[in-house]
Amino acid sequence: MVTDTLAWLRRLTRRLAPGGGDDRGPVLPAPRRTPVFTADFSSATQWIAGRSWAYPDGGPTNPRDNKLDHLVADPAYSRGGVFRATPRPDGNWDTGLLTTEGSDEGFALRTGDVLEARVKLPVEVGAWPAIWTWRDGGQEIDVFEYHPDNPDLLEFSNHVREGHCYHRDPSVRPGAWVDLKVEFGRNSVVWWVNGARVHADRKGVGRSWWAYLIVNLSVSAGRYHPAPGPDVTEMSYEVSRLRVYRR
Repeated sequence: MVTDTLAWLRRLTRRLAPGGGDDRGPVLPAPRRTPVFTADFSSATQWIAGRSWAYPDGGPTNPRDNKLDHLVADPAYSRGGVFRATPRPDGNWDTGLLTTEGSDEGFALRTGDVLEARVKLPVEVGAWPAIWTWRDGGQEIDVFEYHPDNPDLLEFSNHVREGHCYHRDPSVRPGAWVDLKVEFGRNSVVWWVNGARVHADRKGVGRSWWAYLIVNLSVSAGRYHPAPGPDVTEMSYEVSRLRVYRR
């Protein structure tokens, strides 16, 4: 009698478990949710190349932010997921930038979204890669910024409610592949690096925040980080994966 009761309880437990069924096999875990955005950098409907309203008048230059950028729409500078920069005769650099702002799809991040990306950091001093957000003159969250003159340092910033972090990590170095994850929480923006939670700003973005995505490679002009040396003729960094999940 006790044995029969225990067997009946085991069958009932399996049926009531999430994803449960009958007693013919183990209960399988629920599949991971589908991303609401998977970056296809070659897509003209997802991304606009070579201009952004985060730059004065939409670009192509932004000297007030101490950048040597001259944005170009040339697909060789961004559309393959490798963001490149090359010097120009005028002293600026042709640089790759993609943004969802103004695209046909117009994808925007929202409060509660989680972004995951895999990036290969540049090696050239003067390179300034970033993944960040922007809308209407602000709403900026920096998923990451990097400068090879600080080889083990990633910069994380919440400019919506002014929270910042300099994260040093032995796995971060020029040429390294790095996995990034950011949760744009209402009360805290949280960053992970290579699977480890490394910073929560306890400030968040608020309930109704939303913003467009920007992925780009800038070039430092020398005020805060060294400009490229005269022997540098090209620099690049790669984004092999970028996805956004929504609750």
